[in-house]
Amino acid sequence: MKKIVLYVLLLAAPFAGHAQFDKLKDSVVQFYGIVMTADSLRGIPAVSIVVKGQNRGTISNDQGVFSIVVLKGDKIEFTSVGYKPKLYEIPRDLTGNQWSILQLMVTDTMYLPATVIKPRPTREQFERDFVNTRVPDDEIEIARQNTDAAKRRLLARSLPTDAKEAANYYLNQKAKSYYYQGQAPPQNIFNPLAWADFIQAWKRGDFKNNN
Repeated sequence: MKKIVLYVLLLAAPFAGHAQFDKLKDSVVQFYGIVMTADSLRGIPAVSIVVKGQNRGTISNDQGVFSIVVLKGDKIEFTSVGYKPKLYEIPRDLTGNQWSILQLMVTDTMYLPATVIKPRPTREQFERDFVNTRVPDDEIEIARQNTDAAKRRLLARSLPTDAKEAANYYLNQKAKSYYYQGQAPPQNIFNPLAWADFIQAWKRGDFKNNN
């Protein structure tokens, strides 16, 4: 008896899968239309058309035309900057696999708080505030400050070396030690160029204690 039931289920499986596929195919809808303004009937470009609760959607073109594949019963959200959002639901009892609409959107008016501009009470106060007002640095001034020699020296002393710099320093030290292997390395105490560099570093304040 069990073998007969299993045999019947195996025979019915392809038909059940085919029925589910036909049901899914019948629920797919090609949803298209035009999004326009409610007052002047102009096409609205770049309107976001998203299936609610899902991470998929589309946008309207320059004439407000859109097209997207949805399922029957899906809720579609229409949003655009400057317009009130709209929510549209695809009919569940829709006959066929195509559905078109003309979606009208109403302008969303926003009222900002009033701003009153008043002059300075006296000319002296205006001149004082004008002189003392700090003007933010522009991009050229910021770039000039970032490339300043003193700031670059400060960053060079304070910032730690990365892996590449540390590896290069280690390799250079090893190469220098191998170069003078078997003999005494030269002393820079009598080197005039080394003394010139030392004096310049002293004048710049490289040896000052920042603490």
